[in-house]
Amino acid sequence: MKKGVDFVGISINYFCMDGKGRFLMAKRTNNCRDEWGKWDTGGGGLEVGDTIEETLRKEIKEEYCTDVLSFEFLGHSEVFREHEGMKTHWLAMQYKVLVDPEKVANGEPHKFSQLEWFTLDSLPPASELHSQLPKAIERYKGKLN
Repeated sequence: MKKGVDFVGISINYFCMDGKGRFLMAKRTNNCRDEWGKWDTGGGGLEVGDTIEETLRKEIKEEYCTDVLSFEFLGHSEVFREHEGMKTHWLAMQYKVLVDPEKVANGEPHKFSQLEWFTLDSLPPASELHSQLPKAIERYKGKLN
């Protein structure tokens, strides 16, 4: 059985913040499942037996080589898409996470070609963002500072 296809998948998504209004994004390579060349904030699927907090901390450590200093639940969204010709359904749990920017590094260079800090005023064009990111930014922009 496949997450998101045979049953609703749960993803933990996050905005890693520096405490000064900047958030971290990674540019996806063709080793990612989809949306190659797009900027994204990060996330991972919840595995059986792992808590949401464990997944949040594990994914940030794996992707960005840093620890979670604090986090805040922003909300959730349902994501209906198509992947490889199959309809998918995910429940995305979205978080704002404080990290130490001095400790951030690219922990998955095979998946991310670069990391960069952005503000709401310095975002790449929408055409360069992961398809789900503009909606999340719009929804949570009052909390991304």
